[in-house]
Amino acid sequence: MNRQDILAYLGADWDRTLALIRSHLHSDVTLLQDTNDRILANTGKLLRPMISLLVAKSIASPTEDSHHYAAASELFHNATLMHDDVADKGTERRGRPTVAALLGPSGAVLVGDYWLARAVDLVVQTEHCCEAIHLYSRTLTELAEGEMLQMEKASSGDTTVADYLRIIHCKTAALFCAAAETGALSVGASSGQSAAAHAFADAFGIAFQIKDDILDYAGTDALGKPVGVDLREQKITLPLLGALADSPREAEIRRMVREVPSHPEYCDGIRQFVQERRGIDYAIRRLEVWVARAEEALAAFPDGPAKESLTEIARYNLWREV
Repeated sequence: MNRQDILAYLGADWDRTLALIRSHLHSDVTLLQDTNDRILANTGKLLRPMISLLVAKSIASPTEDSHHYAAASELFHNATLMHDDVADKGTERRGRPTVAALLGPSGAVLVGDYWLARAVDLVVQTEHCCEAIHLYSRTLTELAEGEMLQMEKASSGDTTVADYLRIIHCKTAALFCAAAETGALSVGASSGQSAAAHAFADAFGIAFQIKDDILDYAGTDALGKPVGVDLREQKITLPLLGALADSPREAEIRRMVREVPSHPEYCDGIRQFVQERRGIDYAIRRLEVWVARAEEALAAFPDGPAKESLTEIARYNLWREV
């Protein structure tokens, strides 16, 4: 079952979700509407609303609340990307200039705030809005903590595997968790089903970020995103952590990462070190573990096309190249 098969299976639920995303972003401010249209024309994979709807559909028939939560997950996601690009001074995303590059950091923050506000508006219209707001409050807290911990570790250069896993849970997996859990909430899931939705999304999100970090070392710019960004931002991710394990050069390499801003030429040497120490192979093995965990979490759901679709989405991290 490929992406188009999954979208065809979601059918009217998917169409309703996309319509809610567009209608809730409408503004009569021309610059804002033009910016929204530009973002919507280059939305990426839309995995969060897809997972939200599939979790709901695994348990019962999706409701109007399911559509609201799925749409909100995409608005929250893009809002955090706009803010993230300001924090990281990112100029390119999905092969195109970021909002920050087009409108400057102030403009990107304002557009991101608008998307956040419209996401909240979608959530407060639902039956279980108090529980959903609590989930997203937790998520936004974790996103901020993850960003700050990443900044702290970029400065100190002492990131451990435990630090790395916490950062990627907070920055990536947490929003997948909110999307999945609100999908379960929308159809009256049991506590066990909600826990399974959380476990699936957490493992999927961690695997997703590990794959992104592998591609930052092993991908190419032709895939739609620049490679080597993590090192330039002094981020020690799993391929490098795998290479550092039991290496006599660990202190030297960590020092080089700390000094990358004044010595950008160090990046090539660090990348070579990762290749020689088979750091990418280490990260791939860990990726496979997290994909397996995501699949195992789905045991709580009944067999059927929704569960099959979630299984395929979990496995997507094994082979995707962008």
